[in-house]
Amino acid sequence: MPIDNRLVPHTLADHAAQLPGAWKRVLAAPEPAQALRAVIAYVEQRLADGATVYPARPLRALEDLAPHQVRVVILGQDPYHGPGQAQGLAFSVPDDCRTPPSLRNMRKEIARDEPGSAVSGNDLSGWLAQGVLLLNTSLTVEDGQAGAHAKRGWERVTDALIAAVAADPAPKVFMLWGAHAQAKRGLLPPEGGHLVLTSNHPSPLSATRGPEPFVGCGHFGRANAWLRDQGQAPIDWSTGRGGAQGELLG
Repeated sequence: MPIDNRLVPHTLADHAAQLPGAWKRVLAAPEPAQALRAVIAYVEQRLADGATVYPARPLRALEDLAPHQVRVVILGQDPYHGPGQAQGLAFSVPDDCRTPPSLRNMRKEIARDEPGSAVSGNDLSGWLAQGVLLLNTSLTVEDGQAGAHAKRGWERVTDALIAAVAADPAPKVFMLWGAHAQAKRGLLPPEGGHLVLTSNHPSPLSATRGPEPFVGCGHFGRANAWLRDQGQAPIDWSTGRGGAQGELLG
């Protein structure tokens, strides 16, 4: 039986209120604050109408990771829309879920970059604990309806979060896969000292196509080489839920 990952009424506002102070300050600015109020009202109305909304913790990617702790940003589009899938972390699903095609290609790319590395599981929360922000640009979705909550205000909220991470002076890697993620490049300062890696989306529909195929992009290895050059520990991409190395969080 899949994990119950449905959002229940009156929890989204509480979830936002419990975020670390740095994120709450970002979201208190007028534009994201207005957008967040609007999207919370919309989600609550959809729940009242009987819609099934995922995930249970839409803001999970922000719960234990402050902007200055982010070392790598991987942007997704919106959560998985099936029961038991979405966890509030882009591209991540529970270990007992069938591996989504995009995540399967990501795991293959890691194995290509780091031969002999055993990529364990589908739950990527071990990356979060190492400073990898797995952020979708829309943070809720309805059962069986991809993109159901797009253009309802989430994008203005997550744009503010991305811009705040990019404005932090600590060097970071931004992995922008596909046109949707690459459209966020304008949120990054042109001379921000960050590494920006672009390719097609890892979905099988685009992973092997030009002009920048995801397959063979080498992003995971390139990110680690760059982090080492910055004097930082590399990301252990093989780590799943069970044992993050280079732990950032207490």
